[in-house]
Amino acid sequence: MKLAKGSTPWVSAPLIASAILVAVGPWYGLAIAILGSIFMIFFHRDPERTPLGEGLISPADGRILIADPQRLAVFMGPTDVHVTRSPVDGVIKDVEYRKGSHLPAFLIRSARNQQNRITLGTKDGEMDLYQITGAMARRIVTYVKPEDRVIRGERLGMIRFGSRVDVTIPPGYHLAVKLGDKVKAGETVIAVKDS
Repeated sequence: MKLAKGSTPWVSAPLIASAILVAVGPWYGLAIAILGSIFMIFFHRDPERTPLGEGLISPADGRILIADPQRLAVFMGPTDVHVTRSPVDGVIKDVEYRKGSHLPAFLIRSARNQQNRITLGTKDGEMDLYQITGAMARRIVTYVKPEDRVIRGERLGMIRFGSRVDVTIPPGYHLAVKLGDKVKAGETVIAVKDS
């Protein structure tokens, strides 16, 4: 199973604890460490994905929290893959970190939480992608920097331990998903060009 970039320290810590507890710890400590290891491996998984059609693809796994013509938000639960991906081909114009609150990511007001805004220049104009933390997530990882070229479905980063991703929809597109739909990053088409 492929793990997300930069996740080795997060996965190895409970594995090392497990090894130590085998030698010196009580059985329940070992059980907790093993469960922690399994959770970390599961949480940091990063499967390969292939887009399922033409158009903008989802930047995140999860459920659609906001679906309007200009903005779409995906809430990532604890069982979702937390790697974020580019919805379309383009060039990174800007990456901006913003301090903020730590409200639960499923609340609409969580748009004011700590976040990274990634501005992507595309053939259809600029679009913004927001990596937004939740109540427990305090670590946003961004793999890209200004002037990087990205392709549709390419990994942009990840958010650890619960979060949401918002993306603006460029003019000339209409949504292909609705509120409550389950989507997969790099796979589910979320918007298509008007005919």
